[in-house]
Formats: sequence, structure tokens, C-alpha cells
Amino acid sequence: MAASAVAPKTLLSGTVLDMVASSASSLTHRRALACSASRLVPRPPDLARWVRTEGGFVHPKLRIADSSYGLGVVSADDIPPGSDLIVLPTHLPLQFHRPPDPRRDGAHSLLAHLASKVPVYPCSFAACWALPCGEHVAEELWAMRLGLRLLQERATVGSLWWPYISNLPEAFTVPIFFPGGDVKSLQYAPLLHQVNKRCRFLLEFEKEVKNILDDVASKDHPFGGQDVNAASLGWAMSAVSSRAFRLHGEILSDGKHSEVVAETHINGDTPVTLNYGCLSNDLFLLDYGFVIPSNPYDQVELKYDETLLDAASTAAGVSSPSFQSPAKWQQEILSQLNLQGDGALLKVTLGGPELVDGRLLAALRALLTTESEKVKILDLSTLKSLGGEAPLGSSVEAAALRTIIALCVIALEHFPTKIMEDESVLKAGASYSTELAVQFRMQKKLMIIDVMRKLTQRVKMLSKEKSAA
Repeated sequence: MAASAVAPKTLLSGTVLDMVASSASSLTHRRALACSASRLVPRPPDLARWVRTEGGFVHPKLRIADSSYGLGVVSADDIPPGSDLIVLPTHLPLQFHRPPDPRRDGAHSLLAHLASKVPVYPCSFAACWALPCGEHVAEELWAMRLGLRLLQERATVGSLWWPYISNLPEAFTVPIFFPGGDVKSLQYAPLLHQVNKRCRFLLEFEKEVKNILDDVASKDHPFGGQDVNAASLGWAMSAVSSRAFRLHGEILSDGKHSEVVAETHINGDTPVTLNYGCLSNDLFLLDYGFVIPSNPYDQVELKYDETLLDAASTAAGVSSPSFQSPAKWQQEILSQLNLQGDGALLKVTLGGPELVDGRLLAALRALLTTESEKVKILDLSTLKSLGGEAPLGSSVEAAALRTIIALCVIALEHFPTKIMEDESVLKAGASYSTELAVQFRMQKKLMIIDVMRKLTQRVKMLSKEKSAA
């Protein structure tokens, strides 16, 4: 088995987080099993050979080759559906709660102490692959705990996982590593908030790590005495979030192996892909560093705000006093939708499979009608559904949809640039991070326009139905 001859001199992967310190593809979402061609070492060990040496299995018709996304897994010949592609024995997946090496008890205890400083909240799962039962890492920071273990193994001379680690990218294309100007170029407040939140966490966690490890003896140091900073922590978190799977249950602890199975027939000379799931472009960019064009699961987030809705309805020509002063029965509906009262969840969305957030649609329908009895006999699921007939009649339905179309216009106006300007930037050529930022914001705008188009079609249909009646 190949392993690192010497530990890396530093765990620093760059100073790309300095700007935060100073400032505070396809429709099925499949991507090649790929990584950046620029890896940690120029000629890393053969990954497939390492897996086989450790008792695992890699289908003989699979090979690692360059692809448009870097290094990827490609089928050299046809592979029938149901075939095992990769099988990993229990000891190969890198886990946080692996029994420590007796020679590294002190280092493992300190690593566990560092991991305990990553924010957690109560976990609803019976068991979690990386955490003790009863707690779960804050959703956007879940990768940091395993990232600490990854950094520990990266710093360990002769680590079992060195053949894997040495094949990891030297750098990642996620927004926490974007230059400050490209972060601003995203032009989308919810994503900017997440990027800044992650960067602030990394900078604060760096201080926590340094305080805990100050004056720790070399034999007890979890990273072999090497310096760990925000950039190396960000590298590790990105490596995990873009590559690790969260397995819930006692899969690995029960001694069961992990398998990758061909879901369909794979043709020869074809990249082998994974389904990343039904995710928005926010998550694709944050965790994986790419954007899906015309993503049917992409959404924009809005805050449910009476003043905003009042302005939108006025612009749509369907103004109602209920937005600012809802009747008691309307307030009860809003409370049932969790849009009013203590603990209200005010985030609503446009786009995605539903097209319009059901809670937003139900609220608008209730606020734009005076027929309280008609609303009260409807269940919330009917009031929230965009499919089927208009539950409160075509007039109320058209008013609600026009208000949402006006909300779309307002959302578009919040972007400083127009789509044509974005296209000009892409045509002129720019850095990869700039292109990603521009592609992201452009896809948001195109998605909003698509929502407007589909809702406008529904309004026209309602008008035809009303005329026919």
C-alpha cells in the first residue's frame, strides 16, 4: 500500500478567507464522480488499486480518466444494471467515531474536544454516522467534524487513507474560496448570508482550535504539531461536503460494507454519474461548487411581509386592506400556516416543483377574499394547492396569482444587473469563480421569469374560463 513518506509541512491551503476577516450538469442533477485535476500531490497512488488491496472491489471495467470536470470514473465497456461498481469494506470509509489507535489516545481525545465545539442541535435520527445519538451538527456545518478527522489523517505519516487523501483536489470552487468581488457578484441575499456565515464560523473556529491546542505536546497533538487555520479548515469542510455521504443507522458499525450499484445499463466509454438529489442551485454551489442550468428544483427565497405583499397587490391592481389589517378569521388562517404568531416561519419560496410556496398561496387566497365561511370549510392542503380548480373562485385565484407575479417583478428588481449584462460578462470571458457567480444569479433570474410565464398562462386560462361561463 502506498502512503505518504513525510507529513505535509503545513495544512494551509491558501489565504482565501482573508477577505472575510477584513469584511466580516443536467436536469437530472447527475455529475461525474470527478475531482479537480490539480491534486494534493503530482502523482498520487492508484485509488482503485488501494481499494482492492484493502479488500474492496472496483468493477474491472471502470477506470479513472480526465473529464470536463477533472478526474472522473468512466466505464471502459458495457456494464449491465444491478452490477456492483464499487464495494468498500467497513474499515475503509473515513468516519469520525472510529475506535482510536491506542498510540494516539491523547490526540483522539483532543480531536473529539475540537469536534464538540462545532454547533449542534437535537437530532431526530435513531443514529447518525458521525455523531453520538441525540445530537446532530447544524445542517450547513455538518461536514466540519469529519473534516477535522480528514485533517488529522492528512497530517499523519503513513496514514491508511493517504492514497485517497492525496487524490483530493488542492483547491475547491465553492463560494467560501471566492474573491470578495465574486461573492458580491452572486447578488442573492440568502446565499450571501450562508457564505458569510460559513466564513465567520471558520475564522472563529480557527481561534478556538488555536486556543485549545496551544502548548499541547507533540505526541498528543491531533495534527502532528502542524498549524491549522481557517483556510485549511475550509478545505477540509469542502472536501467532506462535496464527497461524503451521511449514512443514518448502524450500517458501518454492524460490519456491513458500503456498495455503489449500477442503477441502469452503463454504456462503454461513458462517465459514471451519481444523482446528487433534488437540490436548489444554492446547495449545489455552496457544497459542490457548480450550478445546474434550468434546474427544476431551484427556488428563490422571500420573506413573508405584509408591507411587501400590500405593495405587490397594489402594483397588480388587486389591493386589499386585509394585508395590513387582516380580520380575526384571516389571522387564524395565517397562524395555522405558521405565518403569524410566536415562532412563525416567515421564509417562503417561489420556483421548484410546487412553483409557488403553498403557504404563501394559501395566505393570499385567504387575504383576498371576504367569504370567511367558504375558506373555513376548506382544509389547508386544498388552500395550499396550485393544481386543480380554483378553490375560492376564478376572481380570487386571478388576484392571488397576479400578486405573486408582481412579487416576481419585485424580486427581479433586487438584482443589480440584467440578464443581458450577465450574458455579456460570460461571453467576454472571466475567471472561473466569476463565471460561477454570474451563472448562479442569471439562473435565479431565468427561474423567476419562468415562474412569471407559467403563472401568467394560468391567469389567462382563468380569464377564458370566466368568459366562457
